[in-house]
This record gives sequence, C-alpha cells and structure tokens, in this order.
Amino acid sequence: MRFPSPGARRIGLPRRAVSQILLTQLAIAAGVAVLATGLFLAPLSAQLDDQAMQRALAIARSAAADPSLAAAVAASGPTADGPVQATAERIRRATRAEYVVVMDLHGIRRSHPRPDRIGLPVSTDPGDVLAGRDVMEIDEGTLGRTARGKVPLLAADGEIVGAVSVGISYDSVRARLLGAIPGLLGYAGGALAAGALAAYLLSRGIQRQTRDLAFSDISGLLAEREAMLHSIREGVVALDPSGRIRLVNDEAARLLGLSPADTARAPGRPLDEVLGAGRTADVLSGRATGRDLLTVQGPRVLVANRMPTEDGGAVATLRDRTELEQLRRELDSTQGLIDALRAQDHEHANRLHTLLGLLDLGLHEEAAEFLAEVAGGRRSTAEQVTEKVRDPLLAALLVGKATVAAERGVPLRLTDGSFLPDRLADPGGLVTIAGNLVDNALDAAAGSAAPLVEVELRCEDRTLVLRVRDSGPGVPEARREEIFTEGWSTKQPQGRRERGLGLALVRRLAERQGGTARAGGTADGGAEFSVVLPEALR
Repeated sequence: MRFPSPGARRIGLPRRAVSQILLTQLAIAAGVAVLATGLFLAPLSAQLDDQAMQRALAIARSAAADPSLAAAVAASGPTADGPVQATAERIRRATRAEYVVVMDLHGIRRSHPRPDRIGLPVSTDPGDVLAGRDVMEIDEGTLGRTARGKVPLLAADGEIVGAVSVGISYDSVRARLLGAIPGLLGYAGGALAAGALAAYLLSRGIQRQTRDLAFSDISGLLAEREAMLHSIREGVVALDPSGRIRLVNDEAARLLGLSPADTARAPGRPLDEVLGAGRTADVLSGRATGRDLLTVQGPRVLVANRMPTEDGGAVATLRDRTELEQLRRELDSTQGLIDALRAQDHEHANRLHTLLGLLDLGLHEEAAEFLAEVAGGRRSTAEQVTEKVRDPLLAALLVGKATVAAERGVPLRLTDGSFLPDRLADPGGLVTIAGNLVDNALDAAAGSAAPLVEVELRCEDRTLVLRVRDSGPGVPEARREEIFTEGWSTKQPQGRRERGLGLALVRRLAERQGGTARAGGTADGGAEFSVVLPEALR
C-alpha cells in the first residue's frame, strides 16, 4: 500500500482523516451554535412583544381606573388645554409611554401627544374596545409602529363613556432585543470555542489511532484486510481484550469445523462458548502458552500461535498439520520396519551361516529341519493374523507390528476370540487407532519383567470393540482421562517433535464415528485401552 508523501500537494478539502473530522466537527459546532442562537432569539422577540403589550395594557387600565378621567370625558369637549389632555399627558410622561390617547364613544380623540390631532378620529377601528373588550396588538399608527393596549373607560355607574389607548414604541422593544444579542452571541461564542477545543482534542486522539491516514487509505486498508484474511490458507482468529471473538476467517472456520451459521454468529461471543472447553480454546485464549502449540480439533491436527495486540486483545493463527502428522506417523512406522529389517538382516545372516555350516558338515537332514522350522515360524505368525483379521490394511499393520515387537523382545498376539470381517466402513481410521494404541503398548511393555501385548478385536452386529492390553506399569486411575489431552505424554520430546497427540487422535477419531475411547487397567497391573465404534461395519 502506498501512503501520500508529506509534501504532496492537496487541492480542496484536506485528505487526512483527522483534518476532515476536525473540520466537520467545527462546522457542526458552529451550525449548532447558530441554530441555538436563532431558536433562542425567536421566542425572545415574541416574549418582548408580549411584555410590551402587557405593559401598555397595564398603563391603560391604570389610567381608566381614574374616575376623574371618565367624568372629564363626559363633561368637556375635545380641547387641547382641557383636563383630559392634561391627565393623559401626565400619565404618558410618568410611564414613558409613546402615547396615551383617550377617545369618546365616537372614536374622537380627547387627548394626544400632538395637540393638533385632538378632535380627530383615531386611526384604527375602536369597535372592540368600545364594545367592552380589552385589546392588545402591535400595529402601525400615526406615531409609527407601537405595542398597544386598549381598555374601555367606564363612568361611575359602569356605563362605557370612551376608551383609553396606550402605545409603547416598538423601537424600544427592538432595542431591548438587539441589546440582548451581544450577550447571547458571547455565550454562543464561548460554547463554540469549547466545542472547537473538544473537537481538536478528539481529533488528536483520532489522529493517533488512525496513524494520520486519509479516509481513502483507511478504506483501502480495510478492503485489503478483508481480501487477505479470506484468501490466505492460514486460519486467523481475532479476540478482543475480554476474550470475545472479533473475527474468524474462512480458513479458520474450516479448520475449527464451524458451520456457516456458527461462523456468522461467532463475532461478539466468548471463545469457550463457540469452540467448547478443551485444549484448542485454551491455546487460542492464551491459557496455554508457547510457540507452535499442537492441538486436535475434530479430525485435524492444528499448529497454533498467538500474538497479543496493543489494545489487550490477540490474534491467533492456525495451520493444518493433519497430513504432515499422518506422514510423520507413517514415517515412524516405516522407520520401525526398517529397523526390524536391519535386525532381521543380521538374524538371516546368522541363520545362513548356520545352514552353510550344516551343509559343509554333511548334515543335510538337520539343515532341512532347520529351514522348515525358520520358515514355519514366520508363516504361522502371518497366517494367525490373516485368519482372524480379514481386512487387509489392518492385517498388514498387525503383521508388521508383530515383527517389530519380536525384535524388541515383546510378544504381540491376538486373543483367541478375536475376529474382524472384511467390511470396515473406515479402514484408515481403524488403522490409525490400532497403530497408535499398539505403539504405546509396545513402549510400555518393553521394560517390564514379562513383556506382552494383547490385541482383541470383536464384532457385535455393526459395532466393533478393540482392546489393547500391555504388561507395562499401567495408568493411574486419577490420570486415565488426562492422558487423552493433547500435549500430555510421559515420553521426552525428540528434537522439535511434539509428543502427546496419539491418544488424543484416538479419542477424536472414535468420537467422530460416534464411539468412545477409554483407559483402564489389567489384573496384573498393566494398562488396557478400549475403543468402541458403533457403526464400524458396513
């Protein structure tokens, strides 16, 4: 992946993700500040208008409450030097209203800030107020735009004799509104500055987390990551700091035996819940530590490595070593046969020398008897195996193991009641199971006082029962389950070769066929391993 050089020229918006995020946050903060200011000013203007109208109405009511004003309206005409004009002007100056206009029942002005307007009709319809209703409004009149309050003027007997109209200059209301704007803008500016500072600090944190990359670079990295994770032939499992699965790629799902539905539900779930308790979960979660750890998952032998991440999580990789492990075991078997053949070569040389000596001495009858004895012993072993075991693969395995056992001084024999027909459903699986058990039995019996390994094969309908007994030291009862765990072994590792997989494979292969594998003991203190396969025969 190519990253932009520091000196690369940028046109238009900045390419770095942190710069784009900072500009976006500043724009949002400014927009929110402007919107909040507008939303505050709109009701403030309406509130100031209402306050001005209420004030005008209160002044009008106060003036109308003066009984002398109603009496003067009823007793005198519209004159500029009359008592109505004097009272109205006194109230106007005391309250700092724009005007206090008193009108009679015909809408004729009895008072006005401009005396030349006295005696003229009012500029707006006085019908509502003369009908006995209070009026509040903002309207345009002869003195300009004002907030008005109008109340009826009542005589002492309660009869309407006119009305009082008070106006508050709208310029004063607008001035109050404009006077509030600087303070409001100051608060908005402070909020904007705090938002800008928070946006800057947040963008700095994002800059560290995104490594100062552009959005296009991040998008490219994510695309490459998805392509790489799903195309590589190595399993990858990512975990978060709490041990929950973040990601399982296609190869990991295949190696772990997860169905597509399980794979889709895996993210966010604990590892033990998805895989179940066992060595594989221990290795991937870090409870089992080390490099190139071997584990068995289903029929597969896996090599796992785990690398912690900066946030406290981890990434585990899985490699399939099933075929390699099978080849290694086949190589071990081949090496054992080669060792047996090498030993037989020395034995045959000794027998040929004996035969040549008998012939040189002219003991022809003794030489013939010697040959018959040697050939009969070998032939009888093969015949005994093939008579009881009709499957060619398993028969060949047991004949070869018998030869190796003989060279190691450990008799290997089939029990009298053993019999296996030639209709195995999975011959390869049974060969792997029997080979591992016989190898372990030979190793255990080799150092005993009276070495012996017995193999029993019995069939009950379609169920196969395999038992392998040895004369070794046996397995303590407390550890008869532990020995089937991957990595458990009493043998010392040879070089980089891992131990403790044979019995784990035996149990997994048995369970894959719906069977069981258990360890027990014999009457003379040795070990007995039993494998039951319910559907082993066709």
